[in-house]
Amino acid sequence: MNVVPSVPRSQSAIDLSVLIVSWNVRDLLTACLESIAARPVTCVAPDGSLHGTGDLHVETIVVDSASADGTPALVRERFPWVSLIACAENVGFTRGNNLALERARGRYLLLLNPDTVVHDDALPALVRHLDAHPDVGMAGPRVLNADGSTQSTRRRFPTPLTAFFESTWLQGYAPRRLLDRYYVADQPDDGIYDVDWVQGCALMARRAVYEQIGGLDEGYVMFSEELDWCRRARLAGWRVHYVGTACITHYGGQSTAQAETRKHIYFQQSKLRYFRKFHGRAFAFALRLFLLVSYAWQLALEATKGLLGHKRPLRWARVRAYRAVLGALACGHQPKE
Repeated sequence: MNVVPSVPRSQSAIDLSVLIVSWNVRDLLTACLESIAARPVTCVAPDGSLHGTGDLHVETIVVDSASADGTPALVRERFPWVSLIACAENVGFTRGNNLALERARGRYLLLLNPDTVVHDDALPALVRHLDAHPDVGMAGPRVLNADGSTQSTRRRFPTPLTAFFESTWLQGYAPRRLLDRYYVADQPDDGIYDVDWVQGCALMARRAVYEQIGGLDEGYVMFSEELDWCRRARLAGWRVHYVGTACITHYGGQSTAQAETRKHIYFQQSKLRYFRKFHGRAFAFALRLFLLVSYAWQLALEATKGLLGHKRPLRWARVRAYRAVLGALACGHQPKE
């Protein structure tokens, strides 16, 4: 990448801040940062130097959540245009993004997972879209799987009925119309339209929205934090758009896959927090009871299969995981790192 001599900050105003929280995904983060640098943008380094010649001025902030794979050293050595926040402990996805939001200086703020690759002019396209639609406060691109198929990342707000079906053992029995509505299956993958929320693997927000409603709710360690953020933006009067003409690839769950039991716990605790905030304590209590019964049933089923000798290592691993989830749901505690 070409390096342009440093210029006064007033002459190199930052259009976009790309915010990445990383934990032990060094190689994926490398590919992500390389894809940003390869796009038609100018990267603004912490010292004010400009790397690249694109019209869009971008700063990139990486929050490393105490990785043990040498990520901080790699970022310092290979990506001098990246602003690095190296944490001494695993701060989690939500807190990590808030740390980056506090430092960000761009007109727009992009939450971006480290296991993503940016394609073509996706970043300028999202900025142009928000520039052209001042009442749109947040936007998300079309997200692709590694095989090029479209990953479902656009959503309508979940209803109380959705809570009992989506991502539970009952999902396969859900009325098709219920989940099709939730997943916005009635709209094209390459279209541009209003949605209620988009997933946080690639979510661009207007600075004015952040200044109005604040950052992510740190009561969510991970999962549902972007749902909550978009809902607060919608309640404040902003629209949310899906922009299917801008594309990224998301390899999906590479950090959370390192801690499968905690993933289950955080997902369900976040679901309960969201429904408690926006649908009331009584419904959240009923949902908690349903989840407790659901996991108890799955634990009993896996234990029975384990006793019968069917794939015993897998069954006992699931029994341990479900027992931990049940304990967390019953007591409300967070899992240890």
